[in-house]
Amino acid sequence: MNERESEEAMLTLASKLKRDEGVKTGRSTGGPSDSSHRVSIRDRLLIKEVAELEANLPSTCKASFPDENKLHHFRLAVSPDEGYYQSGKFQFEIDVPEAYNMVPPKVKCLTRIWHPNIAETGEICLSLLREHSIDGTGWAPTRTLKDVVWGLSSLFTDLLNFDDPLNIDAAEHHLLVNGFIPRTA
Repeated sequence: MNERESEEAMLTLASKLKRDEGVKTGRSTGGPSDSSHRVSIRDRLLIKEVAELEANLPSTCKASFPDENKLHHFRLAVSPDEGYYQSGKFQFEIDVPEAYNMVPPKVKCLTRIWHPNIAETGEICLSLLREHSIDGTGWAPTRTLKDVVWGLSSLFTDLLNFDDPLNIDAAEHHLLVNGFIPRTA
């Protein structure tokens, strides 16, 4: 999504918010007045967070919104510019549930990849995406989409985790190729 399209998407949702606010307070803004058009807390947060995200997107990432009225569903392309995965292009699908920001977004890797923290089926092992985390690094209501995007980007550089991999075979293979001896069970 380019800057103009992003602004149009935000304007569309912002005008919906304004219209719904008028309905709630009894002031008419010329739009529909039934309560089914109210904007959820999630969508209010997303309007702000998407603007912040796009202003602070890592240079290796690109977000795209298939439907400008659904900021809760988007894709992220990550193209690492360093490390083992340099020059690759990896697609992620991000769905933000209605209970956001009390629960983390659901993220799936759409690109088949051999990675210690990404299963071949697309599941991702990233602590901030865990709703409940023992180490305290899991999801918290203070986290934002920007944290999720930066975390996904870091999976290809400094957040490779060989100590607690999701894809054990990929972790062991990576360690063998790089001259490390994997631990035995």
